[in-house]
Amino acid sequence: MSVRLLPFVLAPLVLAVTASSAQAAAPCGNTTMDQQINALMSRHDIAGMSVAVVDRGKLCASHYGVASRDTHATVDDNTLFEIGSVSKTFTSALAAWVHQQGDFAWQDTAASIEPDFAGHPVGEVSMVELATYTAGGFPLQFPEGVTSDNARDYYMAWQPEFAAGSQRLYSNPSIGLFGELAARSSGEPFNALMQKRVLPELGLAHTWLTVPDDQASHYAQGYNSDNEPVRVNPGAMDAQAYGIKTTALDMAEFLQANIDAQRQDNLMSKALLETQHGYAAVGDMLQGLGWESYALPVTVDTLKAGTTAEMALEPQPSRLLDTSGDPQPQRWYHKTGSTGGFGAYATFMPSREQGIVILANRNYPNGERAEAAWQILQSLQN
Repeated sequence: MSVRLLPFVLAPLVLAVTASSAQAAAPCGNTTMDQQINALMSRHDIAGMSVAVVDRGKLCASHYGVASRDTHATVDDNTLFEIGSVSKTFTSALAAWVHQQGDFAWQDTAASIEPDFAGHPVGEVSMVELATYTAGGFPLQFPEGVTSDNARDYYMAWQPEFAAGSQRLYSNPSIGLFGELAARSSGEPFNALMQKRVLPELGLAHTWLTVPDDQASHYAQGYNSDNEPVRVNPGAMDAQAYGIKTTALDMAEFLQANIDAQRQDNLMSKALLETQHGYAAVGDMLQGLGWESYALPVTVDTLKAGTTAEMALEPQPSRLLDTSGDPQPQRWYHKTGSTGGFGAYATFMPSREQGIVILANRNYPNGERAEAAWQILQSLQN
């Protein structure tokens, strides 16, 4: 299907989904978790954190500190956190769900969906290359001055730095365009497709692109490195790249759905399995759709090495893989995410039926998030 790509104006969405007023989960009662989280909060002056664990079909959640230093509201099951780039796993689930319905193929080019891209380098890039950051050198962030109104002009003028598929350079513009084109191939705007169809299909009633007024009291306040209160600002491809706000419990439900996908045969489960497949090899890491994964057993040093600034900011040699293979359950799947005032980490292991999400209303080093998750999940093996 060819769909004309309209200017990237991400207008506020009028939401039809109404969240229930409360969630409930048993506290985790995990000593290792308490030690790890309290140490992180002390070391980085984090106001509040929320942690949820899925373990062989059971879910628990523990909360720490406050959602706002001004109101002193404590973090609880309903507290909404910005999850930054963990949003890319939701964008990828949306795209894979659309792909499952036959609206595009992974090898389809951007120009096959947006005809105006024909004759420009961006038009030759495939959907899977956009999804795996291997299109040829899109930067981490849009250059200064690029907005939702003129993002299309940016893509039309883009020039690659590398041969497609040869280098992975982590990029919001790359996966942002992937999500936008996937939604357009279905004939629906990205925001509406995500909020009205994909998130409800996943059963996530407390996950939002735009937090509605009746949920605003649950929206945690973020804090920057100077302890100033901040929230994420709108920007080009913000919804696709870093726009999700959610609770630890909803994130845990999403992890459980990814784990259960190995045993389910519905359209969304098939889509989630597609996000777990390795589409590009980058050293020890396989780049999936949103998710990054490592073979089990994995060391904490390997996980920390995969979350460094170098991995995010510098091109890494990559090799595109066959897209027809099956995901491997014997892997550690994870994703980090940050905004100016929040830090998030999510991981799951299908073969062990375990996963954890750690949300905080302050940004702090990715490696420490991975290490805390690793330590907590290790404690469940004992």
